[in-house]
Amino acid sequence: MADDLILDDPAALVAADPGLMLRAVASSGGQVRRALGELDRTAIAELASDGRPRVIVTTGMGGSGIAGAILSSLANRASAIPVVSINDYTLPGWVGALDHVIAISCSGETEETLSAAAQALRRGARLIAVTSRDSSLHQLAQSSNALSLLVDAQGLMPRASLWTLLTPVLMAAEALGVLSGVEPALEQGADRLDELSLRCGLEVPLEVNEAKTLGLALAESLPMVWGSGEVGAVAAYRMCCQLAENAKLPAVCGALPEANHNQVVAFSGPAVEPVDIHDIFRDRILDPDPSLRPRLVLVRDSVEHPQVSKRADLSVQIAMANGMATSTVSAGDGPAIARLADLIGVIDWATVYAALASGVDPTPIGPIVSLKSGLTD
Repeated sequence: MADDLILDDPAALVAADPGLMLRAVASSGGQVRRALGELDRTAIAELASDGRPRVIVTTGMGGSGIAGAILSSLANRASAIPVVSINDYTLPGWVGALDHVIAISCSGETEETLSAAAQALRRGARLIAVTSRDSSLHQLAQSSNALSLLVDAQGLMPRASLWTLLTPVLMAAEALGVLSGVEPALEQGADRLDELSLRCGLEVPLEVNEAKTLGLALAESLPMVWGSGEVGAVAAYRMCCQLAENAKLPAVCGALPEANHNQVVAFSGPAVEPVDIHDIFRDRILDPDPSLRPRLVLVRDSVEHPQVSKRADLSVQIAMANGMATSTVSAGDGPAIARLADLIGVIDWATVYAALASGVDPTPIGPIVSLKSGLTD
């Protein structure tokens, strides 16, 4: 069971977070402002002179790759230029000289991203590297006269550097004609991230702290995270990734309306049926009490198709009718980037609190380290 007492003990939270993940989340608004201040405006102007690309492809993995997924989500309704997010070693066969490839890697050493970036150069595509100075990706870009937008994560892990990476990616997208009004929307998003840090910070008690409340609920469940609207789906994906890396918890990710055509059926499945833990005749081997019970978590954009809004409300009703707990994270109004900040701000705080309430250090990523080590053997 999760420990709710630690969530009201700031000193204990700090002690349980030696990697300073809480501090990293609190820096989100500052990351946006610093990234805007350090942005290479000359490089952005050079991009703007490129003319309209046929397609923009983003390539990146994990905490870096999510920036590309966000751009693709934002561009889906705002742009006549397709934006495709790739998380793989290999680019699609149709990528060529008429296309732009944005390679995103916080470390600049991610092997899948380096592979895809090298392919982009061989095919004559315009490469834009969003990465750290003197990294392998930066050197690859320099060797081919490609464009680099350099970032400084200040020692933070990629998943804790989302806004450092996302800011230049979105500014580059605006220069290429994909988005508009990016800088003021980012500034508004930074303000909202700061406001969330005041509402969700470790000094704010559990009873009035939406992120601590959600984090505790996540720690005691198997979340089914469904997103809705323009930015809800990618924010839901972010929640599932953050639950895995921060809290070391599995989660099911979906998006409305698609999840209503498959995942919703699990609401009536055996995992949702209550288990009487006081039944002395229950066989603890054949009929164990599951430690994680499904919980529907809706990540809702404020801009939804009317039918999607109905589906979200009905999904909650059906879940509750089947004895399933529910939670909702909601965006406010304003531009899509600011609404995204509303959602991701709460998500990032909540997933760290879920880790700490479970007695888990949110920073280590042991299985990823083991995988990388095995690949080099």
